Amino acid sequence: MGARTLSGPPRPPDKHGEIAKTLTLALNPAVYAAGLNNIEGDSNTTVSMEPSTSDSESGEDVELDKGLPNMSQRLRAQNTKFADWMLHRTANISKHEVEAVIKNANNEEFSIQALMSKQESQVIIDDPREYQLELFEKAKQQNIIAVLDTGSGKTLIAVLLLRHIIDQELQDRAQGKKPRIAFFLVDCVALVFQQYAVLECNLDQKIDRFYGDMGYDLRTKTTWQKACSENKVIVCTAAILYECLLRSFISMEDINLLIFDEAHHTKKNHAYARIMKDIYITKEPAMRPKIFGMTASPVDAREDPVKAAKELESILHSQIATASDLSLLQVCISRPQEHLARYERQACPYDTALSTHMKAKFGDIDGFSKLFREAHNATSDLGEWCADQLWTLAFAEAESRKMEWKTERRYLARNGERPVDVLDARIQRIREAKNAVAKIPSHPLRLEQNCLSPKVLLLHQYLAMTFEKPTDTKCIIFVERRYTARMLEEVLRRICTPHLRLGLLMGTRIGEPGDVKFSVNQQVLTMAKFRKGELNCLIATSVAEEGLDIPDCNLVIRFDLYKTLIQYIQSRGRARHRNSRYLHMVERDNAAHMQAVALVRTAEAKMRQFCEALPKDRLLNGDECKLENLMIKERGHRRYVDPETGATLTYNSSLVVLAHFVGCLPDRPDAVQQPMYNSFLEDKKYICEVILPPHSPLHSATGQPSRRKSMAKRSAAFEACCLLRQMGHLDGNLTPTYHKALPRMRNAQLAIDSNQSNTYTIKIKPSLWEESRGTAPTSLYMMVLQLEHPEHLGRPSQPLALLTRTHLPQFPSFQIYSQIGKTSNVNCISLPTCFDVDGPTLAEVNEFTLRMYEDIFNKTFEVNIPEMSYWVVPVHSDWRARDTLHCPKTLVDWSVVHFVAKTSEIQWTNETPPDNLIGLYLIDRWDGSRRFFSTALEPDMKPSDPVPQHATSHKYMASILDYSVSLFSKSRARASWQEDQPVMRAEKILHRLNWLDDLNEKEKDFVSATAYLCPEPLKLSALPVPVVSMCYIFPAIITRLESYLITMEACHSLGLRVKPELALEAFTKDSDNTEEHRAEQLHVQRGMGKNYERLEFIGDCFLKMATSISLFSRSPDGNEFEYHVNRMLMICNKNLLNTALEKKLYEPIRSMAFSRRNWYPQGIKLLRGKGHNKSDMGVIKHHLGGKTIADVCEAVIGAALLSYHEEGKMDMAVRAVTALVASSDHRVDKWADYYALYGKPSYQIAEATASQIDLARQMETVGYRFKYPRLLRSAFIHPSYPFANEKVPCYQRLEFLGDSLLDMAAINFLYHRHPDKDPQWLTEHKMAMVSNKFLAALCVSLGFHKHLRFNGAIIEARNREYVAEIREAEAEARGARDYWTNTKQPPKSLSDIVESYVGAVFVDSEYDFSQVESFFNKHIRWFFEDMTIYDTFTKNHPTMYLQNLISHSFGCTFFRLMASEIPSSIPGSTTTTAIAVVMVHDEIIAEGQAKNTRSAKIKASLTATKLLKGLVPFEFRLRYRCDCEAAAKGDEEESRLVESGQGLEMVGTAI
Repeated sequence: MGARTLSGPPRPPDKHGEIAKTLTLALNPAVYAAGLNNIEGDSNTTVSMEPSTSDSESGEDVELDKGLPNMSQRLRAQNTKFADWMLHRTANISKHEVEAVIKNANNEEFSIQALMSKQESQVIIDDPREYQLELFEKAKQQNIIAVLDTGSGKTLIAVLLLRHIIDQELQDRAQGKKPRIAFFLVDCVALVFQQYAVLECNLDQKIDRFYGDMGYDLRTKTTWQKACSENKVIVCTAAILYECLLRSFISMEDINLLIFDEAHHTKKNHAYARIMKDIYITKEPAMRPKIFGMTASPVDAREDPVKAAKELESILHSQIATASDLSLLQVCISRPQEHLARYERQACPYDTALSTHMKAKFGDIDGFSKLFREAHNATSDLGEWCADQLWTLAFAEAESRKMEWKTERRYLARNGERPVDVLDARIQRIREAKNAVAKIPSHPLRLEQNCLSPKVLLLHQYLAMTFEKPTDTKCIIFVERRYTARMLEEVLRRICTPHLRLGLLMGTRIGEPGDVKFSVNQQVLTMAKFRKGELNCLIATSVAEEGLDIPDCNLVIRFDLYKTLIQYIQSRGRARHRNSRYLHMVERDNAAHMQAVALVRTAEAKMRQFCEALPKDRLLNGDECKLENLMIKERGHRRYVDPETGATLTYNSSLVVLAHFVGCLPDRPDAVQQPMYNSFLEDKKYICEVILPPHSPLHSATGQPSRRKSMAKRSAAFEACCLLRQMGHLDGNLTPTYHKALPRMRNAQLAIDSNQSNTYTIKIKPSLWEESRGTAPTSLYMMVLQLEHPEHLGRPSQPLALLTRTHLPQFPSFQIYSQIGKTSNVNCISLPTCFDVDGPTLAEVNEFTLRMYEDIFNKTFEVNIPEMSYWVVPVHSDWRARDTLHCPKTLVDWSVVHFVAKTSEIQWTNETPPDNLIGLYLIDRWDGSRRFFSTALEPDMKPSDPVPQHATSHKYMASILDYSVSLFSKSRARASWQEDQPVMRAEKILHRLNWLDDLNEKEKDFVSATAYLCPEPLKLSALPVPVVSMCYIFPAIITRLESYLITMEACHSLGLRVKPELALEAFTKDSDNTEEHRAEQLHVQRGMGKNYERLEFIGDCFLKMATSISLFSRSPDGNEFEYHVNRMLMICNKNLLNTALEKKLYEPIRSMAFSRRNWYPQGIKLLRGKGHNKSDMGVIKHHLGGKTIADVCEAVIGAALLSYHEEGKMDMAVRAVTALVASSDHRVDKWADYYALYGKPSYQIAEATASQIDLARQMETVGYRFKYPRLLRSAFIHPSYPFANEKVPCYQRLEFLGDSLLDMAAINFLYHRHPDKDPQWLTEHKMAMVSNKFLAALCVSLGFHKHLRFNGAIIEARNREYVAEIREAEAEARGARDYWTNTKQPPKSLSDIVESYVGAVFVDSEYDFSQVESFFNKHIRWFFEDMTIYDTFTKNHPTMYLQNLISHSFGCTFFRLMASEIPSSIPGSTTTTAIAVVMVHDEIIAEGQAKNTRSAKIKASLTATKLLKGLVPFEFRLRYRCDCEAAAKGDEEESRLVESGQGLEMVGTAI
């Protein structure tokens, strides 16, 4: 689908509140985590109390920048704009745009209806020919069968009749009559689309089409009622209408016209005939619709054409009609010149040397009998080379595997659980035959009679002459057998002219050795290429003879002669061009061939005479009797008519009804989902028993005896359906009363609401403090707080001890930043024993602690020992040399404690020795921001001297004494001071509390800190300077310790024991977009340590793995789709958020950096200091997005996992998953519980075949030996492979499990190998490790692809093509580890089986994850030892490349990639269409359209990249008015110029 660039349409006048559910990927750093489903609002942290001015003791507070834009508001505005744009875009998708999209798309991506709609427009009727009008008039009067040559326009007569019937129907409806509808019936699916395309172009009423694989259930009455009410015509296969009529979804009286395309099929048990026999004839004549049949000949078998024509008339209740003047047809339709192409007599069939050798060694193998026969006949028809080539094709790698599978399937179906020795021997013989064919050298292809047959040589000669030079000639070669078509293609492709462009056209059936599957899609594509001239010669089977719209040809060659008249007429009808030729290839002197030619010509003449002799006014007299005579054989067949609905059950329909019932039973991997019919002879009659799957409510039913085996089978099915109806398992319309239960909440909206950004309470203090308060302790525990490098503080310091009532855990060291630009770790050593404390000692400790708050932080608290949370005391600097274990009390520097406790302050008097003033902590009594360390005396200065110029500034600078006093003017006037005081030189202290972060710009500017002071006005603190130095760091220390405690308590509430550093990391959110590269994060809260994103990254992966294992273990026979849905219900953000809200996990989230107001202790009353007059400090809250809370849950899982990584244990992480998903689908507490849940399914423990054992033996080279070979086989069973073949389920369940296991192994490797990489980098590079590209390459490298069992030629062809490409890429890479990155996208099945193999290893090893890691280390790790080689791989992803281009090259931080799904307007599509847009600063600059949002985003990214690439930054900023970089730098002038669009003049630009 296409992508285009645009500047954005105008908004529509109406505004809608909702649009199709929108998915958003915010590419840029500003909004990466803020899509429409997950808008974050974490940028502003708020406190729900009145704003206050700066603390008097702390100088200026660090305020949040209130000028920053409100990100949530900007995102909502963008969402609204995108919604409006989508409404406008959806309304303006024109039919022309849709057709252009289809035309340019890859044909392989289309469904059949889209492929048909892509073909050239059908001709619109504007001037019908005379014979068409003649037959139309007849059809208006009565039921007719129009017999006209192929290409004579029978469908256009049907169009004329439909117009007439529709006009009548509109008139009838206007008169209040019951609505009726017309049906155009066809014989195959391809014709549904072909005829629908014709009718759509020629009718002005709404029509629809129905066929088997519609993607929704046609077996409901509401579906048909809606279709009939909304349409005037329905095109469908006859089988669809037949079943609909039998089930009474629609009745015959609801139909006004039945059109039978290719009406000659109306015989025996064809759906055409059954509609007439079972339904039509049972209705009163007045209730029957009009009938119109179309055919080139009423005869399609070797029988009397007149008799066959009359039988056709009887069954269809119609009269044959043709043009009254057949010469008109000859004028309007060109007939080809017919020629006999005589080839020399061919040799009698014989066995070649290869066939003779094979027959001698393997002639007893039943499965080879048809191959022997075909090879034998091929020597005569095609030649010896083709006969031997047939063996080569039949024993190609893929074909021999199919032969083995078929043999195994037949044996298992017949022998059940009997020993497998016989089967193993048969498979071994097949392998021996394959090897025998491979060893015999092939002969070169030569144009000689001993190599090719005379028939093939003549064909080659004729084609070589026809296509000697470039020509417009188009040719169809008709053959009887599929292998003939393949052999001819092989021969002609090798030896014919290059101007011959060959193609195959075959039916969808497979049945011959070495055959290939040919889908309806391939049929349509082949015909399209033939029409366009990409192919000019088709080798076709009978599928090309009738119905399918094949372009007119110049040349038709009957390589194999026709067997019936209609084959002759229809194949001849393909040659419609003037001067076209029709060649009958006959053997010279072969009487049978000449007789076949004569017979069809005679039969055609006889049929023409019959049609010409028909009276113009004959009536349908006697048709009822003739039809009854034809149905004599069916009189003994029972019928059931439901008394309520009128639904009819017949012998023929019962097979379909019963198959539908079985198909609706729940899937069981150990059961065949189809009825099994067993027939046996009794008294010369067949009796059949039908056996239903074990989980069916009816086990079996036996039918009535019949002379025919097919009738016995139908009788058994009829009996079973009657019993199911009696039991109530079939309703009145014969549909099952229950259906396959789809997973609950499969369509639930699991994403968090786009406006999910709420205010939550935040926990400031750990519960430990409150729980321990209330009494005066008699013993205390000690935690020593010491700097690892105290010298980095810049001044002497003394360790402190934190005294608590309870023992604190060991906390990890953390870093602080000193004022001299150096760092040091703070070591927190929790001592194991407590010490006793008496009342007086406790009072002194309490006084010391309160003095610290008062002198250093200007807070005076009440004395209330029982309500104190903790105490702080100094510790001897040499405390480590002392006995710390038995007597921690001795570590306290009690001399300092006693002195401070009894000395409120040091009093200065004239008698105080001057030297005592050095090394004191000085406090300005009236200005809390002025505190000093005295460093020296200045004997040459007096208090009256002026303040030296280099001194730090103050508002009073008249003299040194004036400089020392901070009283206001009136108080200063009343105060008096001694004039003969000494003058001290002091260092002003930068009142910085957040030592957890480096100095900010303002703090760095704090250069000159020297002051000159007099002692009398100041308070001389009793606290020693080394103690004060350490106490200044205490707010940062206690903040970090309390954060540890809060987050550990949160983990304990979940039953988890997690390392403190990991617990804190899991709950830390320090920016708006923590998942981005660090340099690109916004509104970073500094000094908080590691944020949760790395833990969330690994926790998310473990969550996925744990829930996958649990679901698989609980239900190893479950449905993969149910696995995915149930896992999503557990791991989705919505579920995690709900659990977190219930457990209040939003409280411990650390979203605020260090707070000046919140580090103080709670429980004791503040008497003096800022906030002392407030009775309640208020409830503190923070804004959190729902996704943030959910992400924290995943981070907690990651923390629980990594806490025990060194021991290799995952029990705690398992417990974390159980606690946080809160689901009955995950109720385990330890890893071993997973395997305890697992019950081995029957297929796993059943006896293995030799083939399965051999597979396990071969796979030992990969590094693991399987105990259960059948489990390994399941890992290589493609979903297309029938379960009945081996009774082993496909790999989807194991692939579901293995996918999560491989993810975990890969992420474990990345996480621990790159500890410094942010989550964005990890995410980008994980993409390479788990990509389909890499796993498919690994699959080929390990040889896994050889063991894949599947059903379908397309799968085999795609796998083979990729294997060749990846091997070539590896050979050319010469050891480069990233060789796999340069190949095309591989088939997904190849990557799937790597994951399923890993899942199988995990299960077979009894859930030993080390086996998964062993596989990873042995086979995957080597590719990713150097991750730098994959930087380009990750960045070259279109969305990643666009992100880097805009954010790095242009410096823009406000752009988004958004996508939405809308109902598709593409003709024939039943899916939705996704549209993605790139928005830069509220302007949509590019869009992309695709089938899914992922592809649409890629296309939009590519379009935007093409638009932007080549721009220089200033051009980008000017074009999109981007001021992101200017705003970040504070460049107001550039921002203003960009906003106004001024400041730059473009001259002579080519932009």
